[in-house]
Amino acid sequence: QVQLVESGGGLVQPGGSLRLSCAASGRIFSPNAMGWYRQAPGKERDLVAVITVDGVTNYADSVKGRFTISRVNARNTVYLQMDSLKPEDTAVYYCRFSGSVSNPVYWGRGTQVTVSS
Repeated sequence: QVQLVESGGGLVQPGGSLRLSCAASGRIFSPNAMGWYRQAPGKERDLVAVITVDGVTNYADSVKGRFTISRVNARNTVYLQMDSLKPEDTAVYYCRFSGSVSNPVYWGRGTQVTVSS
């Protein structure tokens, strides 16, 4: 099993910044991808950003140019640097760990991000 521990959520003003962290532990398998999804009340859970062990990234169009995903493989940790935050970024953010299609997907418990004045 893989356990995911998230941190860094909170309340920020529009235009502010926040950094989320997620550390994976347990039965780590490789290759893998780690990323962030978010879900606002009454909406679907959608991709924010994902990064592979090799550093290949993918971003949702709504966050390109504002968010940056990175990882430290030696610590099995992924980060999401969020800049120029908007009220519409308000959501619960979930860390995800995945491998090949034959392996299960693991989710963190989620961390609340609120952007308001």
